[in-house]
Amino acid sequence: MDPIQVSALLTRTMAGEADAEQALTGVIYDELHRIAEWLMAQERRDHTLQATALVHEAYVRLAGGDGPQPTEAERDRFLGLAARVMRNILVDHARGRNRIKRGGGEGGGGVARVALGAMDPPAPEGTPTGEILALHEAMEKLEKLDPRKARLVELRFFGGLDEAQAARVLGIARSTAAEDWRFARAWLAVEMGQA
Repeated sequence: MDPIQVSALLTRTMAGEADAEQALTGVIYDELHRIAEWLMAQERRDHTLQATALVHEAYVRLAGGDGPQPTEAERDRFLGLAARVMRNILVDHARGRNRIKRGGGEGGGGVARVALGAMDPPAPEGTPTGEILALHEAMEKLEKLDPRKARLVELRFFGGLDEAQAARVLGIARSTAAEDWRFARAWLAVEMGQA
């Protein structure tokens, strides 16, 4: 798909067209997955996917070129969708690795816990497989409690967005994003037994 079509899908998605968002999500997923496969082929077997690099590379490839450049709102929307897709890819990757290990996790004893000190973006780079799964499970619980805070974690942790970018994607003030980030980190620490 060319950048002009991606830009058109972004514009239609911003206008609330669900079919456009679904099509764009498919394009993003396919591109991120393709890039991930290429990167993994270049790395050692136990290397973890580099989420931030994938998101930015996909953006450059999908929105680059000589055609009209996306607006800041379109770029932010793309980054938001890419964070969701990246979470799915990393979780699928982690589940696949754990299936191979038959029980996975460090020491084969289940899912490892993520250290919240390592949760500052771009944490997926080098994050062990089990930690991604543990965080994903905790985030599913947080989504039920407060979807916006869970989405903020997704944008920052899986999408590699900084506080200002995440605030723009969510349509909230940067100070609100900072408060939500502090709350989400503390809540996840308690949920994951790392208080």
